[in-house]
Amino acid sequence: MTPEINLLFSFLLLLVAFLYASVGHGGASGYLALMALFGFAPEVMRPTALVLNIFVASISFFSYYKGGHFSWKTFWPLALAAVPAAYLGGLMAAPDSLYKQILGAVLLLPAIRFLLPLETTPVQARKLQIPGALLMGAGIGALSGMIGIGGGIILSPLLILLGWANVKQAAAVSALFIVVNSVAGLIGQLQRGVHFSGEMALMVFIAIIGGLAGSWAGAFKFPQKALKISLAVVLLIAALKLLFT
Repeated sequence: MTPEINLLFSFLLLLVAFLYASVGHGGASGYLALMALFGFAPEVMRPTALVLNIFVASISFFSYYKGGHFSWKTFWPLALAAVPAAYLGGLMAAPDSLYKQILGAVLLLPAIRFLLPLETTPVQARKLQIPGALLMGAGIGALSGMIGIGGGIILSPLLILLGWANVKQAAAVSALFIVVNSVAGLIGQLQRGVHFSGEMALMVFIAIIGGLAGSWAGAFKFPQKALKISLAVVLLIAALKLLFT
């Protein structure tokens, strides 16, 4: 990449980490979108996104846990099924063309999530159904491990829509879910051989800075509406590029 493109990529990476951390996510779908736009190879994209995910989601979890929003009884059945499924998903190697189609479809979810955020608490909380949670965790885990995301961008709105958690609880549970899912998926990918970018250390550093700032902003309700719309546009462009080119 030229210095100008490298600077633009670094700025966008910082922005993605900031916004995702502010809502308790690791940002893998955003990192994948950026890498797709800047022409990274799929075999580099998947493990790189998972490594960045682990760092940023860990920071987010720590912030939300300190705020008293984490629920172990909501987390454990989801993670119990998701972790082995993510590991198995990480062992799968979809052809590049199929991978790009699946990733493009998945990127539409966070784009919609940022354009139409779920900011309200359910009127009536519902008891988590363990069989349903196990099934949901396994499905999200397998998909996450295969394409290189942590699954929080899928899990978080589902928890809210099902009434199993409010917004803050969903963010806290999703953050730790992302960490364990990403670790399992990365282990699976490492076992079949993956490639890391030579710029990994710098990308991790930038993502950590963005994650720290984002988790602070989320805790103190920093206004982010315009930035989230901007990120949604980036995700939509990347999704369309993957689906139709």
